[in-house]
Amino acid sequence: MRNFFGKSVAVGAIAMLALTACGSGREGDDSGSGDSGSAKGFEANSVIGVALPAKTSENWVLAGDLFTNGLKEAGFQADVQYAGASTTVADQQQQITAMTTKGAKVIIIGATDAAQLSTQVAAAHAAGAKVIAYDRLILNTPDLDYYVAFDNRKVGQLQGQALLDGMKAKKPTGPYTIELFSGSPDDNNAGVFFQGAMDVLQPEIDKGNVVVGSGQKEVKQTAIQGWKAEGAQARMDQLLTSTYGSKELDGVLSPNDTLARAIIQSIKSRGKTVPVVTGQDSEVESVKSIMNGEQYMTINKDTRNLVKESINMVKALQGGQEPQINDTKSYNNGTKVVPTYLLPPVAVTKANAAEAYANDPKLAPLTK
Repeated sequence: MRNFFGKSVAVGAIAMLALTACGSGREGDDSGSGDSGSAKGFEANSVIGVALPAKTSENWVLAGDLFTNGLKEAGFQADVQYAGASTTVADQQQQITAMTTKGAKVIIIGATDAAQLSTQVAAAHAAGAKVIAYDRLILNTPDLDYYVAFDNRKVGQLQGQALLDGMKAKKPTGPYTIELFSGSPDDNNAGVFFQGAMDVLQPEIDKGNVVVGSGQKEVKQTAIQGWKAEGAQARMDQLLTSTYGSKELDGVLSPNDTLARAIIQSIKSRGKTVPVVTGQDSEVESVKSIMNGEQYMTINKDTRNLVKESINMVKALQGGQEPQINDTKSYNNGTKVVPTYLLPPVAVTKANAAEAYANDPKLAPLTK
């Protein structure tokens, strides 16, 4: 099993190119779309396991609370666990095994390392549990039943387009000098976000309209282990020292808000003008930064909706029904095409923040 730098994940990445919402032609067939089958149903007060990664972002913290409360309200016993702060996969492997032993009827997994859970998923499946991958596709296992997520390649495409739009708004003519950042190499989504962004940026790089100042264009060169802010700040510090003594930096592709704020802090600490910086997750501090004119954009992936759809899947399985899915072709995990329910992401800048967060009680007040 390998992470997204390895060949096995490349199969999934290539397959993802077919996602209709992304307007591209990816390979895929229905060979894995029907083998989950309709559940026979189970008692309404059954244990439902939820295994989440470390609390590295606001959205993971919120997801845990929403699952705990939402499953309880639906009449289930919620067993919600977080991996340790080290972000190593061993914690999560043990937690999934414990959920299986406890007799969980459904186990929802936000993977710490998508390529190292196949043994635990197989054991859960053999014990009769249904397994749902939450937000991050679990790789190289035929025993994954469903996947629920936002359209992650679209996320990257929105980030790439926003970067171009933001730079053009600040400086009508190029060429534009940028730097690229990507997420943790053990998170399959990180590679998907990066590939989506490069769908948009690579043609401009090829034309010479956009230049990566450091020359670091490969995902291995741009990855930040564990999605840690200190890793992003250290890399940005190094780039500023090595490349931007007198050279102007027009934009930075940041895959999420935590890294975006660290990148901005690095740039400000050097007394340089903050360029166009992208983000994702609609974290409170980043929304404030956007409204203050520093971070340029974020992606709104409403965790409330993602958790709601996950719980809807559990309810359907409890009643012996097939959960709602809207993609049966695109998400090949290297072993099967996983039946998937996708939600649409929304790009947010200062211009549309009030509209985007109008129904969010936490964020709406920040946009006034």
